[in-house]
Formats: sequence, structure tokens, C-alpha cells
Amino acid sequence: MTVPATIYLTRRAEFSAAHYYHRPEWNAEQNERAFGRCANLNGHGHNYILEVTVAGQVDAITGFVIDLKVLKEILQQAVLDHFDHRHLNKEVLEFATAIPTTENIAIAIWRRLEGKLAPARLYRVRLYEQPDLFVDCFGEGSEITNGDAR
Repeated sequence: MTVPATIYLTRRAEFSAAHYYHRPEWNAEQNERAFGRCANLNGHGHNYILEVTVAGQVDAITGFVIDLKVLKEILQQAVLDHFDHRHLNKEVLEFATAIPTTENIAIAIWRRLEGKLAPARLYRVRLYEQPDLFVDCFGEGSEITNGDAR
């Protein structure tokens, strides 16, 4: 029996967080025009669903790509402890100067996890902001940006 070259394993987690979209160099009208209701400085919240996919070889002894308990602990310590029930703009370092869009949150999560999942490697971060809206981050050019509005 041949063994697949690479196995992809995904773990799901949930967290709740508040945020708003705002560029301080813009006036209220510019922010409202670019971000709509999301520019309200009081913020609003989401129940995010995070999927982290790792890739690797199955260990011949354990049968694991990565120990699931270890993966859960890393997600908890690196991401959930910092993001869950937080106001992202005010409490999460990455968003002191960057807009916490779903895209930028996924990039921040990637950067927090990258290099911590050996022997597996981080393959994908998928973040759902709503059931019908999600972002996939595969890590290439994972720069958190405060760039142009979408």
C-alpha cells in the first residue's frame, strides 16, 4: 500500500472579538464612505471560526502528522488567548496601527503560528467572519497592511 506524499490536517476553533475599520488620517466622512457602518468607533463584534490546516508526513510510529493535543495548545496560546473576547483595535498588538479586516486578522494568525507546528508545516489559515464570508491565507507575502480600503 502506498502512502500519500502529504497529508493535510485541519483543526477548527472559534473566538469572539470586536473591531472597527478606521484610518486616523481620514476624517469621519472619508472613513464612513470607505468603510460604511464598520467605521463606527464603538465597534461591532463577530463570532469568528478559524480553521488551521497543517501539512506533513504521517509519522510511522504515532500515525500523526502532528499531535492533536499539541496543535490545540498552540492555537490556544498563540491565537485564542490573545484574540478571544478582545477588542482587536485596542487590545491586539498587530492592530495598533493596522485595520483589523478579516484579511489582516488571517495574516496576523498566520504569523503567530508560522514555525511553531513542527514536525508539520502550516499550510493554510482560513478565517470565517460570517458563514458566507471567509478568507484563506497561504502565507505568501504575509504582510499586515493598513493599505487601501476594499
